Amino acid sequence: MNDARSATQLSANGPLGLSARSGAWKFAAVVLGSLLLTLSSYVSVPMIPVPVTLQTFAVMLIGALYGWRLGALTVMTWLGQAAVGLPVLAGGNGGWVAFVGPTAGYLVAFPLCAALAGWLAQRGWNGRRPWLAFVNMLLGNLACLIIGAAWLAALIGPQQAIALGVTPFLVGGVLKSALGAVTLKLLEREQDRNRLRGDA
Repeated sequence: MNDARSATQLSANGPLGLSARSGAWKFAAVVLGSLLLTLSSYVSVPMIPVPVTLQTFAVMLIGALYGWRLGALTVMTWLGQAAVGLPVLAGGNGGWVAFVGPTAGYLVAFPLCAALAGWLAQRGWNGRRPWLAFVNMLLGNLACLIIGAAWLAALIGPQQAIALGVTPFLVGGVLKSALGAVTLKLLEREQDRNRLRGDA
């Protein structure tokens, strides 16, 4: 009974239980999350008008691990770093120009997608149910593509936006969603092992 209650509490606070941690823990999580997002930006395949990166993978993973509030806050912190000119975006870019260019819609979508991933993860769509975790990640990736393409359509037209801002990223979105689900499963398994060691 206690184990079930503990698992439920962890789920309610996010898979890492960060919502129940101290302010110092949360601050450290935001810093580490921002670093992960920056590193994911540097794994980039240049394309026009939108590059392929691991950003969506990192955004969704942070949301699912941190919970919807802290996940969204972490992504917004990273975007704030970009807005003031730090080289945290794809290709080492930064500055306000990124928020009015072709990728602006995707950037705006990121905190919303992190919040969605966290909200669903806190309701059981997490590593304890890998298929639901996969669907969680996939929904976030699709939401990012839809919002990003809507902005892109205003710049280059709907047909071009779909051809250049959605279609090339569909397979990658599925693969990144699968990788995210596997990562969540492995982290949950390791968490269970640590809990068992602590109970022993």
